[in-house]
Amino acid sequence: MSKTFKQLQESSFLYGSNAPYIEAYYEAWLADPQSVPDNWAQTFKDMQNGSGGSEQGRLAVEARFEALGRLQPALAADTMVTDHKQAGVLKLINAYRVRGHENALLDPLGVAHHAPVPDLTLEYNDLDESDLDSEFDTGSLAAPGRMKLRDIIALCQKVYCRTIGVEYMHIVDTRKRRWLHERLEGSGGEVIPPAETRTRILRQLTAAEGIERYLHTRYVGQKRFSLEGGESLIPLLNGAIRHSGNQGIREVVIGMAHRGRLNVLINTLGKSPLALFDEFEGKYEETEAGRSGDVKYHLGHSSDIKLDDGQVHVALAFNPSHLEIVDPVVAGSARARQDRRHDLGDDAVMPILIHGDAAFAGQGVVMELFQMSEVPGFAVGGTLHIVVNNQVGFTTIPRDGRSTMYCTTVAKMVHAPIFHVNADDPDAVQHVMEIACDFRRTFKRDVVVDLICYRRHGHNEADEPAATQPLMYKTIRALDSTRQLYAKRLVEAGVISADDADQMSDEYRARLDEGEQVANDVVNDQNKPGEGYIQDWSRFKDHDWSEEVDTTLPTDKVAQLSEKITVLPEGLKLHPRVQKIYESRRQMASGEIPMDWGFAETMAHASLIDEGFGLRLVGQDSGRGTFFHRHAVLHNQADGSLYAPLANINPDVNVDIIDSLLSEEAVLGFEYGYACSEPNSMVIWEAQFGDFVNGAQVVIDQFITSGEAKWGRLCGLVMFLPHGYEGQGPEHSSARLERFLQLCSHNNIQVCIPTTPAQMFHMLRRQMRRDYRKPLIVMTPKSLLRSKASTSALELLSEGSFQLVIDDRFVEDKQKVKRVVLCSGKVYYDLAQVRDEESANEVALVRLEQLYPFPSEQVIEVLSRYPNADEIAWCQEEPQNQGAWYCSKHNIEACLGEQHTLYYAGRPSSASPAVGSYNRHIEEQKALVNEALQPGQGQKQ
Repeated sequence: MSKTFKQLQESSFLYGSNAPYIEAYYEAWLADPQSVPDNWAQTFKDMQNGSGGSEQGRLAVEARFEALGRLQPALAADTMVTDHKQAGVLKLINAYRVRGHENALLDPLGVAHHAPVPDLTLEYNDLDESDLDSEFDTGSLAAPGRMKLRDIIALCQKVYCRTIGVEYMHIVDTRKRRWLHERLEGSGGEVIPPAETRTRILRQLTAAEGIERYLHTRYVGQKRFSLEGGESLIPLLNGAIRHSGNQGIREVVIGMAHRGRLNVLINTLGKSPLALFDEFEGKYEETEAGRSGDVKYHLGHSSDIKLDDGQVHVALAFNPSHLEIVDPVVAGSARARQDRRHDLGDDAVMPILIHGDAAFAGQGVVMELFQMSEVPGFAVGGTLHIVVNNQVGFTTIPRDGRSTMYCTTVAKMVHAPIFHVNADDPDAVQHVMEIACDFRRTFKRDVVVDLICYRRHGHNEADEPAATQPLMYKTIRALDSTRQLYAKRLVEAGVISADDADQMSDEYRARLDEGEQVANDVVNDQNKPGEGYIQDWSRFKDHDWSEEVDTTLPTDKVAQLSEKITVLPEGLKLHPRVQKIYESRRQMASGEIPMDWGFAETMAHASLIDEGFGLRLVGQDSGRGTFFHRHAVLHNQADGSLYAPLANINPDVNVDIIDSLLSEEAVLGFEYGYACSEPNSMVIWEAQFGDFVNGAQVVIDQFITSGEAKWGRLCGLVMFLPHGYEGQGPEHSSARLERFLQLCSHNNIQVCIPTTPAQMFHMLRRQMRRDYRKPLIVMTPKSLLRSKASTSALELLSEGSFQLVIDDRFVEDKQKVKRVVLCSGKVYYDLAQVRDEESANEVALVRLEQLYPFPSEQVIEVLSRYPNADEIAWCQEEPQNQGAWYCSKHNIEACLGEQHTLYYAGRPSSASPAVGSYNRHIEEQKALVNEALQPGQGQKQ
């Protein structure tokens, strides 16, 4: 008994004789406020809110009880019994809603068993068989107001305990729960669609089964990750696309792993069977250098699919084998498409994610994406999640693969409804699909369909699953296929004849033999790129990284934009420290003081926005900046309102500056997906500290650095990774520069370490103004953000460009230089300070601002200015086995002449990026600087 009810029972106006049945009503109300009459619901609500705490409130609640006729001491015994039974009926209805799924017939193998559910018994609810023919109020049940108990139970069993099991009572939003139970119960448990729809479903099941059997016999033993056992995915997916498309969706972005992918490519997106057969037979076209390609079950595709009126564009994302990592990429792509359409209601673009059961339960990125799903910066209006539930991982059974009853439990964290459905009942699958799509459209929230099926073969076709699941596969091998079962059902129902069913199979196989496209709804005359909302990437192809572009900004435009970003609206009260920063920026804008990094970066963004490029800056604390330097989003100290100066420059472009949740993997994947779909926006992901990017290494390896080589996907994503050795320990020093350089090949990415604000300005403008879209990895500064040595003059915005290599402008006589020290990043300033203090005029310091693509021509040209320098030293802060040394050494050596000797000056190799002691850090830093500046010192190569 709840504490609130105990307080009520102890009060003077609740008599003990009526307490049991009132408590039953109260418990029913707690489980579902709609399950009791409105007057009772209001009474319990007032009671729980404490209305009875004061004398006035107590009298009001007591009066309501008396008005309901429930507190009369002389209440007749039979009335009390009847009311107690009524409460039991309402509890029973609620129990079916909450736990009916546990009794549902969900497993097509018939081997999964749950423990008995006592809540669904008559006895548990103080009822018995003598009550079955008594009529009771049905409460909020979507049915007639009064029904016999046996009819109530029959309805609940049809709705909740057949081949559909629904979890939705965990949802706290009453509107959503009411919508769901009205939709589920309103059908009376009847899930049979019209004959035309059933015929279409059978045709799609025939296709799903047909392609698998065709490939199985034609390419014996080759991996294809068959969909057999889960063929209902095809009518489910195709139905979701058509159903949502007919309700206004115009773009669908799909992400899925390898199981069933070939089936979806052929039977949903209309990929040419001949092209697939060529892939099986090892035929491929010669590609340009650096294009590796990928296996056939990782490839993507896009098509336009016919609707009743119009068409919908469907894109299947390319996908690596790393399970679920494509999820945030698809969500990011969907968000970019929505932003491009200015689809504020999320009514035109829908993401669909197809998961495996083991991965859905096991991969943390799934949880991260759910956490993002309702955050404004990442919301996509709800994702349709489909779990192809094989009831086994590779060889791992559910008991060993998760701690929860279902693989889908993680979705409850965002109160998503979960529909479990037996894949061998395609009618039920169709019914669930329509409800799920309509829920997403109505509430703009995620929804999950758990398609419980099986895997007829092993993890791949060369595997032997019976070795680890002997009983399961003994059952599977005796089963008729889903298509066979459904065809038989339709024949028995008189929907089609047996000959019709056989003819479907024969026609499909004949089309495969001819190599014809077999997806009937695909539009072959797709929109040409650039028309409508299909993005045109053609102008970004076949460009060289070394192409130059004007990144300067006319002085009048500098003045105009600097005013827009520094003159703030009246009434905006800033924090004193922020106020001081903006006062300084106004001085920078007038040229009174040199530019710092925050001003230069903001001017770069402002100028690009003014020119029509969008901006999406996302990261942990990116609005303010980890190091209190950016302040792109201002917080009014008077009322807490926000103001973003950059958002007020050009109303025709999207500008989003987003403080993300504390995730690297899912957020970086999201931004990659966004950037791959939107070449006309500057998309930046910023790490709080550079080493935090470790948590997103899968995204870097599988997408950012290799996506173009594998799939031809261009992407202009920018990554800001704060990097520099400043005594903050192993976890706040290194952005793991070496890992990015190790992944460099065929100009796949750009790796830069700008050392001045002007360099940052021109680098960012170069990224967007060139017709060249490659990921840009930037090692950004920390302490340099406030260093007076690291500033730039305002006029540098109107002249110059991004310098790949910066020569030493402080060396007066280059003939006297004996040693040239090459370096990148913050260490330059440490070297310069000591060099100047010791007047080491025989040493020149040359900065490499771009490490990849390596600027060989520029390095050779700068070194030629020092004819008497026979020592070339590479200096870095990172340990020798980290940083740029090992990955850039060969590039540096290729720039040297016969007279040159190469030296390494830096920390020795280490398993850890940095030391924990600040004093030890200072000692190491001093030693490496001195080693770099002393002729003959360092490791001779």
